[in-house]
Amino acid sequence: MKSRNALIAKIKIAQKELGMADEAYRAMLLRVTGKNSCAAMDTGELEAVLAEMVRFGFTPRTTAKDKYGKPHLRRTAAAPLMDKIEALLADGGYHWNYAHAMAKRMFQRDKVEYLDNDQLRRLVAALQIAANRKQKGA
Repeated sequence: MKSRNALIAKIKIAQKELGMADEAYRAMLLRVTGKNSCAAMDTGELEAVLAEMVRFGFTPRTTAKDKYGKPHLRRTAAAPLMDKIEALLADGGYHWNYAHAMAKRMFQRDKVEYLDNDQLRRLVAALQIAANRKQKGA
């Protein structure tokens, strides 16, 4: 199940790529869901809007994981930690850039693959805490 924010972002991208004027866009939203704003829609309605935009000719790009893949890491000892980070990102609906930004903020390293094993463990802990908070709030 995709997050609402990801679906709304995809819909906005589709609107721009299809060159839809705001009036036509709102009319399509009303026709498909009976609502004229994505903010008022639930996930199912957003998916219906996205399906309609695909019918209009929008071709969604591949997911971030397919497009960028897992960061390259030569240390085999860190592979399980990288797999855990990948799983936490996927569960949260985040891109690897989210983990890179956390590495930059926490350790002043530009990329996750530049972290040592202790830093990777701390990053996993931070991602797990964020996932627990997100789950608790849902």
